[in-house]
Amino acid sequence: MTTTKLSLFNGALRELGSRKLASLSENRESRRVLDDIWSNGFVDGILEGGLWTFAMRAVEIASDPSLDPQFGFTNGFSKPDDFIRTAYVCQDENFKQPLIDYSDENNYWWANIDTLYVKYISNDADYGGDLSLWPSCVVDWAELELARYACKRLTQSDADEERIMKKAKSAHISAKSQAAMAGPTKFAPRGSWINSRLGASSRRYDTDGNKV
Repeated sequence: MTTTKLSLFNGALRELGSRKLASLSENRESRRVLDDIWSNGFVDGILEGGLWTFAMRAVEIASDPSLDPQFGFTNGFSKPDDFIRTAYVCQDENFKQPLIDYSDENNYWWANIDTLYVKYISNDADYGGDLSLWPSCVVDWAELELARYACKRLTQSDADEERIMKKAKSAHISAKSQAAMAGPTKFAPRGSWINSRLGASSRRYDTDGNKV
C-alpha cells in the first residue's frame, strides 16, 4: 500500500486504539491534533532522524561569490533549500575523497576549495518529501512518533504515552539499522594517529580505505 499522510494518521490512531479517519477533512479532534503535529515540521523531523537512502541527494556546489568570509576559510557555500542534514562532504564527484577541513555553520558551508560535492538528506518532493518512497521500517517509526506526540492530548494516559515512547524508540533504532544495511559500505577516513603510525597523510586515503 502506498504511504500517504492519511495512512500515517490512521497508523497512529490504530496505535492509540482510535477509529481511523475517512479523510483528511473529517471533523474530529484526532484529525486536528495530528494535523497540528504534522504542520509543526513532522516530516522534516523524520527525515532528520537518519541517513535514509530514499532521501539522499548528491549535488555539486560552487562557492558563492556573495559570501565574504571575514577570516578563516576563503570560500562560502549556500546550502540547498531542500537541505535537512549533511551526509558526506567531499572533494571529488565520485565521493571518494572526503573533505576534512571545512566548517558547517547554519545555512552555509565554509572551505578553502572552489567546489564542494555534497550528499545530504533532502525534503524535496522527489526525495524525502515523497511519502511513497518511505520504506516500511520508516513508516512504522513515523506512525509511532505521531502516536507518541498525540497520545497525551487524545488519551490523557501517562501509561499509554510511556508504552508508545518505548515502541517508537525501538522502531527508530531498527529503521536506522536497516537503512545502514541498505546503503553501500563506507569507511571513515583514517585518523591522524593511525596515519602517523603508517607514515602517511590522512588525505591519501579515500572513503573505501584505498590509497590515492
